[in-house]
Amino acid sequence: MAELDDHQLMRYARHILLDELGIEGQQRLHEARVLIVGAGGLGSPAALYLAAAGVGRLTLADDDVVELSNLQRQILHTTDRVDWPKARSAQQALQELNPDVNTLALVQRLDDAALDEHVAQADIVLDCCDNFATRHAVNRACVTHRRPLVSGAAIRFSGQVSVYDLRDDASPCYHCLFPDSDDVQELRCATTGVLGPLVGIVGSMQAAEAIKVLTGMGEPLVGRLQCLDALSMQWQTVRFRRDPSCLVCATRPSGA
Repeated sequence: MAELDDHQLMRYARHILLDELGIEGQQRLHEARVLIVGAGGLGSPAALYLAAAGVGRLTLADDDVVELSNLQRQILHTTDRVDWPKARSAQQALQELNPDVNTLALVQRLDDAALDEHVAQADIVLDCCDNFATRHAVNRACVTHRRPLVSGAAIRFSGQVSVYDLRDDASPCYHCLFPDSDDVQELRCATTGVLGPLVGIVGSMQAAEAIKVLTGMGEPLVGRLQCLDALSMQWQTVRFRRDPSCLVCATRPSGA
């Protein structure tokens, strides 16, 4: 495990002071490879906090461009970067925040082949996208490669986050909780609206859960869906288990 230099010891001092994380945990973050699918409302705070935490390599995938209406909540982007590809805008913001982090911008919607490639190279995946088709595709790739998945969602005043630790045979996958279906009604921020700080809360939680998984500290949200009603600022925890008949994960090979 590579040692941290004096500059890094100073930059990450407040993490290193945490007994549960310490120098070894910070070194794990320094060597970690994280894939973030979506550089919008959820991906913005998640990427910023992971870059600030010193994750060694951050790959951001998004095929969209920055629009003026994004800036109410997508804090990776700025007014002077309107019309930029979101992945490129995110890359610049993260490099300015922490030049020690190796950032890779993928200006593309990841199809199954690309997901297979990039999920295989990651230690953990964050689902920060805004549609069920991509969420299920990301989940399938994570099941195939046994990669932990941190999934978040937010619309209007409702947010949710959970962790699917697919290294563990007993862990449910995203499909166990949200089976793929053609008749699911999909709400979009562009037509429904979303409270700006809500995506900040959910995306920050995704970053926190990713740090916990990567360093091995605490108890990640595996088998628990954490739901927030921002109007009342009340949380609800929904517990769930692996579906033994799940079409995605029931037949996955056992073992690491």
